[in-house]
Amino acid sequence: MSLPTAVLLLFVCVAAWTDARQHKIFNWTTYPGIVAGIACGAIAGGWEGAEAAVVGFLACGLVMLVCYVFFPDMGGGDVKLIAMMGAGLGLHAGVLAMLWTFVIGFVGGLCYLVWNEGAVRLVYRLLSLLREAVVMRGRVQPTENEDSPLNRWLFLGPAALISVIIVKWPEVQAVISAIV
Repeated sequence: MSLPTAVLLLFVCVAAWTDARQHKIFNWTTYPGIVAGIACGAIAGGWEGAEAAVVGFLACGLVMLVCYVFFPDMGGGDVKLIAMMGAGLGLHAGVLAMLWTFVIGFVGGLCYLVWNEGAVRLVYRLLSLLREAVVMRGRVQPTENEDSPLNRWLFLGPAALISVIIVKWPEVQAVISAIV
């Protein structure tokens, strides 16, 4: 396993753990992880590796910054976590891991909703809201009771860990094969 991947997995594991346990991704995880990602990129690939890490950091960080502006419930730790992944993975793998994180987070959130609310109830509520939207021409404001199931924590830390493992699966698989 490459040094940048191993270091990134270490930091993302810590972030996933704290996010799952305390619903928080701490600065003491993300800031050193960003610096370590850029440093490991430089060690592994010289100036080109450092440049790739910085470009990945900026690209993933800027995308998440836009998400942070438009979705105020998103935490700043989520922004820094994805930026850290960009620093550790570079542009292409970083963006791929970011997209996987969104997909895994969405599927996890959907499973959580179905598990706690029930599929039939969710479909009924969705159809009711759609009917009201057609009748009211799009001016439907869900009540607090209708909106409450959506106000849940979304664990991007564990989703990010799974996504890094997916993106770096050949390296992870080689380590697992060597251990077993």
